[in-house]
Amino acid sequence: MICTELLRLDNKTCIGLKVDLPVSPPLVLILGEKGFVMCGFLNIESAEKAGAVAAMASGVKTFEDILNAEIKAATSKAKGLGIVVGMKGREAVKLLCKDDDNNSE
Repeated sequence: MICTELLRLDNKTCIGLKVDLPVSPPLVLILGEKGFVMCGFLNIESAEKAGAVAAMASGVKTFEDILNAEIKAATSKAKGLGIVVGMKGREAVKLLCKDDDNNSE
């Protein structure tokens, strides 16, 4: 099954994507306007080569797990946005997600 969920953190909005895999932990991502935080299934070296703004948290199975986990790796572009190894996923996601536009008048 593939699940998507709109996630709100403070004044930020992003999208969670979870793919249940057979006989395996799920593939989990939180996607923001500027980049994404991924589970350990995805390869940070490949993300770097592709020029992606990406960070990785390992041992995660849910969106909440990503938000509470420590970032284990980040691409150079993610580091350029302020993401550092050891920060909580929640803080990394906030750097990658757009602000909610509450001033639409």
